[in-house]
Amino acid sequence: MASTVTHEPAGGTPPPRPGYGQLLRTRGAWTFLLPGFAARQPFAMLTLSIVLLVQHTTGSYGAAGAVAAATGVSMALFAPYSGRLADRHGQRAVLVPGVLLHAVSGLTLTALALAHAPLWALFLAAVPTGASVPQVGPMVRARWGVKLRNSPLMTTAAAFESVTDELTFVVGPLLATALCTAVTPAAGLVAEAALTLVGGLLFAAQKSTQPPVTGDGGHARVRHASALGVPGVRVLVTAFLGIGSVFGGMQVSLAAFTESIGEPGLNGVLYGVFAAGNMLSGIACGAIAWKAAPHRRLVTGYTALALAASALWTAHSVPLLAALGLLAGMCIAPALITGYTLVESLVPAGARTEAFTWLTGAVALGQAAAVTVAGQLEDRLWDGAGFLVPMGGTVLALATLVTLRALLVPQRRDRKAGRGVGHREQVAVD
Repeated sequence: MASTVTHEPAGGTPPPRPGYGQLLRTRGAWTFLLPGFAARQPFAMLTLSIVLLVQHTTGSYGAAGAVAAATGVSMALFAPYSGRLADRHGQRAVLVPGVLLHAVSGLTLTALALAHAPLWALFLAAVPTGASVPQVGPMVRARWGVKLRNSPLMTTAAAFESVTDELTFVVGPLLATALCTAVTPAAGLVAEAALTLVGGLLFAAQKSTQPPVTGDGGHARVRHASALGVPGVRVLVTAFLGIGSVFGGMQVSLAAFTESIGEPGLNGVLYGVFAAGNMLSGIACGAIAWKAAPHRRLVTGYTALALAASALWTAHSVPLLAALGLLAGMCIAPALITGYTLVESLVPAGARTEAFTWLTGAVALGQAAAVTVAGQLEDRLWDGAGFLVPMGGTVLALATLVTLRALLVPQRRDRKAGRGVGHREQVAVD
């Protein structure tokens, strides 16, 4: 059974400040952090590696984007099911066959592309490749939940994981691009499969830190119910769909904007500024000892995100777009971090991995939808029309948050649970 040690200094008093130093000194944390980072790195390499390989073999960005989109959608749809299986049977039981299937599927997709197989065959290989992407990020977050039970460091851990995700999405695409351009177009996808296999197996080997599997007994109904049955989780999924719309809308619209001004090379710079804002605010969020309740922080932070996203379409110069992109990026991390923090107080440990995967999948699904809609707007309307997608996505999500914010308040200990996975006592996390 996994350890349930909370992070407290000698004497039993809570840490005075939820800093990163306190967090990284948590006993046993590095045993899952290092292999976890290796195992989640391929997540950021997969889409770009597929695009570069399929475009090289077919000569069509449209075909490459369609195959990559099939992978992303299948991942978003199957991720929650993978998380639910991990909660039910343990992370190791899901990871080992999952990484094996992913490696085989990814290599099959590579071989088919190199053999100039028909597009339908690439789609057939893309679906299991995406569906078997290991959900290591949510699994790491679930392990933090076990290690830091009842600790104010949970907000710091959520911030640390958000920064780690951003770092992954900086390093992964760079590595994929370097391999595909300097070695061979297939090298990115081959490396992605190899890293997933090795990193996933090493992470799965850390049995002592994985969340305990709930026994049958009288808790069987709770254990088998879906985390999506918790109303607050459904509200968070809507919020994370809006966050995904920002990522997807920015990717397409920045590329279209820089192309329209004859400076396509600035695309990477502008998106880097956007990502840097996300990382910097994520680091700051984890270092602050928050006093406000998480659900109030989420509404406040999301309001700022919606306002920043709503201003993007007004930018008509590179400096202004860079400034607004930086501001939008700085508003994303607080919303992500607070959303993940709320899972700790809304969802029992036996369904937490699944809850995290619902949120991760929502970002991926929102991003996929935003890429499609923003592309159509850029083609059919004016340059920069794709920036309307982040505005629309975040405003709709904010309206849902404000209307249903009461569902983000954890149930009291003496209140009976309604439908869903059952109730747990309220936990202070800020």
